[in-house]
This record gives sequence, C-alpha cells and structure tokens, in this order.
Amino acid sequence: MYRRHLLAAAASLAAAPALRAQSGPWPNQPVKLMIGFPPGGPTDITMRVLADSASKLLGQTVVIENRPGAGGTLPAQALQQARPDGHTLAQIPLGVFRLPYTTKMTWDPLADITYILGITGYAFGVVVPVDGPIKQWSDFVAWAKANPGKLSYGSTGVLTSPHLTMEDIAQRLGLSLNHIPYKGSADLMQSLLGGQIMAAADSTGFAPHVASGKLRVLNTWGEQRLAKFPDVPTLKELGIPLVQASPYGLGGPKGMDPALVQRIHDAFKTAMEAPSHVEALAKYDQQLMPMTPAQYTRFAEDTFKREKALVDKLGLAKPS
Repeated sequence: MYRRHLLAAAASLAAAPALRAQSGPWPNQPVKLMIGFPPGGPTDITMRVLADSASKLLGQTVVIENRPGAGGTLPAQALQQARPDGHTLAQIPLGVFRLPYTTKMTWDPLADITYILGITGYAFGVVVPVDGPIKQWSDFVAWAKANPGKLSYGSTGVLTSPHLTMEDIAQRLGLSLNHIPYKGSADLMQSLLGGQIMAAADSTGFAPHVASGKLRVLNTWGEQRLAKFPDVPTLKELGIPLVQASPYGLGGPKGMDPALVQRIHDAFKTAMEAPSHVEALAKYDQQLMPMTPAQYTRFAEDTFKREKALVDKLGLAKPS
C-alpha cells in the first residue's frame, strides 16, 4: 500500500505545472493554514511537510499557524472570522463535532465550515514508562480497580479522541481514572517521561521513546495491529470492541465558492500524495484517507450524529 501511494504521488506531481498555470485570483498571497496543536508533535510535523509540498505547487507560501488548546478546535473557531477567499484554512479534528454538545457556542460545525479535503487519521495507543508498575494492559486494569481515581493518564486535551476513548474504555471496564489534559504530544510525553503521570493515550509520536526503551505500549486502537508494534494487541483483541482513528482534513470559512473549493481540494490532494508527505505520515503509522468535498461533508454530518451519542453515553453533555 505504501509503495502504491508513492507511485500515485509521482504521477500526481507531474500535474504540478498545470496547477500553477491555472488563471484566477487564488492564491494571490500566502495561504494561512491553522492547526490545533503546538509545534513538535505529529500533527505539526506532518502538516508542515504538507504545507511545504503545497507551497511548491501553488507558487505561494502556505504558512502553518499553531493554535493549540481547546482540544484542537481553536482553528475551526477562528474560521468564523475569516474571509471565504481560500487564504485562510484550518485543520478540522474530530473534536470539532463534539463542541455543540459540550460547550456553549454561537456557530455550527456543519453550517459554518466549508469541508474541502480529508487527509489522514491517527494511529493511537496507550503507553507507560518501562520502569513503572504496569507491564501489560491487564496490570493497568488491575491497578486502576485497586486504586479508584488514582491512575493518572494524560491526553492531548479535554474532549479529544484520546480522552473520550479512554473514558469510554473506563466506563466499559468499570474503572475510575484521573485524566490530565495537555496542549499537545510534546508536553504530554515530557510529563510522562518525567513521572508526573502514570500513562498516556496518544498518537504514535511516542514511538521514538518506545524504541529508546523508555516507554512500553500496552495497546493500539486500530482495526489491525500496527506494523511498528506487531506484538502489541489492539483494543478489539483485548475484548474492547472499539476502533479509533480520528480522521481529519482541511476546512475553510462558510460561503466559499464551489469552484474555489474544488481548486483548493485538487491542489492539496496533489500535495498530500507527494512522497515527502506520505513518508512523514508513515513515521507515525498514518495513512492517507482522502475525501472529496462532498465525501468530507457527508463524513462531517455522520460524525456529528455519532459524537452526540458518545457524549451522551459518557455523561459529558453540557447542562441544558
């Protein structure tokens, strides 16, 4: 599959001169691409590679702007004040679709965002320090049951996919955990390695720390085991019927012209299929998950409904 992506990338990049040659007003200035996480984590690293690839295609710089906090949803909120001219774009993480159910807000994730392109999703897992008391998932469960509310784990923010998935797991297993939110993976890993928390639920940006012998992976959250961690069971193999990939993509302000949306989609789809981006994703066990504007819009609508069910199940809905 990885080789197939690279072959497709080579073919799509051959069309780069045609993209640059198109007439029209976009882009006639640098394009700002906001992401919801701080520098140094998997999202920041891979999105900067994507931005560099897109810059080469477009003849204008695509500038990454980090807006960490609020579970990665600040870029989507910032779109509400942006012009729909294609020069302000945002990463749209799954947490955006939970906001109306958990937070008082004045905008609608479905009506007030233009969905342009699905890009990829994360590979998640739970990690612990190798020198801690937890050696495998059964130890995690046993320790949590013996010490209700004391097993501290970190995630990349309140109401993010790692947070809600862990709370879903805890509810299914009858566990009471102590959740500690962080703004991004870099801060989360620093805290875990420093002994401030006992475990972390995160994307596989933790892989270098596993390779260096500092962290141990207890489980991963995909449909199948990850090639990088072939001995680590999935949640499903552990008897927990959950799969979480948390797909994300690019969105823009509401009211964008459909022809402009298609042009942005085509440019960034070519950019995301570039070998440099495919290889950057592979370092974090991520694969391309392309969606057209129509497909991404339908995904947003379906996810919006599913997230309501999850928020209600976990008792996290805002007071009516």
